[in-house]
Amino acid sequence: MQQIEERDYTQRFSLSLWRKLLRYAGEYNKDLIRLMLVMGVTAACDVVFPLLTSYAIDHFVPNLSSPGGTEGLPLFIGAYLMVLVIQVIAIYRFLYLGGKVETGVCYLIRKQAFRKLQELPFSYYDRMPVGYLMSRMTSDTQRLGETIGWSLLDLAWGAVMIVASSVTMFLLNWKMTLVVLLVVPPLAVVSWWFQQKILHAYRAVRKTNSQITGAFNEGIMGAKTTKTLVREEKNMAEFTALTHEMKRSAVRAASLSAVYLPIVMSLGSIATAYALWKGGQQVLIGGMTLGILQVFVNYTVQFFEPIRNIAGVFAEMQSAQAAAERVLTLLETEPDIVDTPEVEAEFGDNFHPKKENWPALVGDVEFSHVDFQYQEGEKVLTDFNLKVKAGETIALVGPTGAGKSTVVNLICRFYEPTAGEIKIDGVNYKERSQLWLQSNLGYVLQEPRLFSGTIRDNIRYARLDASDEEVEQAAQMVNAEPFILKMQKGYDTDVGEGGSRLSTGEKQLISFARAILADPRIFVLDEATSSVDTQTEQIIQQAIAKVLSGRTSFIIAHRLSTVRTADRILVIDGGKIQEMGTHQELLRKKGAYYKLYTNQFQEEQAMEILGRPGEEKHETES
Repeated sequence: MQQIEERDYTQRFSLSLWRKLLRYAGEYNKDLIRLMLVMGVTAACDVVFPLLTSYAIDHFVPNLSSPGGTEGLPLFIGAYLMVLVIQVIAIYRFLYLGGKVETGVCYLIRKQAFRKLQELPFSYYDRMPVGYLMSRMTSDTQRLGETIGWSLLDLAWGAVMIVASSVTMFLLNWKMTLVVLLVVPPLAVVSWWFQQKILHAYRAVRKTNSQITGAFNEGIMGAKTTKTLVREEKNMAEFTALTHEMKRSAVRAASLSAVYLPIVMSLGSIATAYALWKGGQQVLIGGMTLGILQVFVNYTVQFFEPIRNIAGVFAEMQSAQAAAERVLTLLETEPDIVDTPEVEAEFGDNFHPKKENWPALVGDVEFSHVDFQYQEGEKVLTDFNLKVKAGETIALVGPTGAGKSTVVNLICRFYEPTAGEIKIDGVNYKERSQLWLQSNLGYVLQEPRLFSGTIRDNIRYARLDASDEEVEQAAQMVNAEPFILKMQKGYDTDVGEGGSRLSTGEKQLISFARAILADPRIFVLDEATSSVDTQTEQIIQQAIAKVLSGRTSFIIAHRLSTVRTADRILVIDGGKIQEMGTHQELLRKKGAYYKLYTNQFQEEQAMEILGRPGEEKHETES
């Protein structure tokens, strides 16, 4: 399994990144504000309880044996209970709001990320492994939901506790408070050093996690290949190396966090010990009451408890930032192919089409001095010129890597020319929306892709408002109905994940029916018959004759028998048209097409001759 490296992140802890993330979760910003207010109320209650305890120690405990020593106690108990009830309600609310924000933020980010994946062009998926995308959509997003839902409320609680405790401590004994706060500067230095190390470690964890998800995806999708090539041991060794790297990075991150938190706790304990020692001396000489000492020690502990919590949240946010960077990279990816604002204003975008403004697509296609090269790689097409009239069938043949698939991908606007222009019905197709063009396309691939569900669902996928009768007519048109009706449940037969319960030929016929249901004006067949048997190929060729009638069509075919009836055959090599004409014209030229055709014909004849002895033997024995 080849490990595909993805982007490394080196940015330090960034508040601007978290502000961006909160904007993406904007629908829940009000809930976040409510959550922080509720946590503020909880923290305020935590500050009030020591004061109430101090009042009880100084006013009720010494006077319990005195007449009237419990005067005011019922009122005190009522006040204590009232604060307790307020805190209980606040805790209930923050648990409710925290859960709501966590799940809501995950939902919103995944929704926006999925929308972004629908907008991104074909080229994005060429360079981004599926496993990496899955990691961003699942574990990385879940991490962000947990952080925003719970870590931020810990920050709110800690901030209120620190401010309220500090103010009260200053009011009680400002000199002792200043000494206690001397531990804050070394605490800040320690935090700064550790946050750099922890963030670096967690970035490595998230990156390796993406690679592991990618390895899982490749291992599952390529299980048959693994078995036939006997690569189980090699794959296991590569996967073990990945998981070992994940373990090493995770242990380092956990170790840093494990060291960081005790350092914070130790500094807090030193400050608390000093407060207890110094306050005890004050009590002995009468400079401070026992109740005040209790409050001061309580506040000293409370002051460093939120600092310890904030330290933990800070370490958690180091990990979450690594996830946030990866998710935001996806959310902020700019598509390579975009419609101009003027085009969007007139024709709409992918999610808000203005179909009333869409012109009817006739089917004329023109390449005018087109050059093309991929982002990383040599030039594929050079000064490519071609005019196709509506309704023509154009076949593209030639050696592997000649540029055949590039031509049809440019027609479909999966990519755009790096020079020159492509016109549809005489207009540069950049002056029309992508959705307008692709809504008029039918595309059948070499490896048909079906989705979980029934045969009927998969055909209807092209046009969700199609009736059952229209679905069945599409199946009939491509000769798919005979095998469908042989199924136990007919059109309601479940195809399995990716169509695993059907043969390649059956899946191909369903993909033909799906494409024809959309009634496209431009049809593309990319090696549509290369992976099926001869009998199924004949059925598909009959279907092609029906399907392509009256439509502009482009056929890429390895089996030249598929393209003999094309209006024009283009022999492409080196990104240029080497020959062009009908089947008969090109055979008479005895050029590149003639060589391709005769070589393939001889190969087929040889295979047929080699197959005859077995057939004759079978007939004799029977």
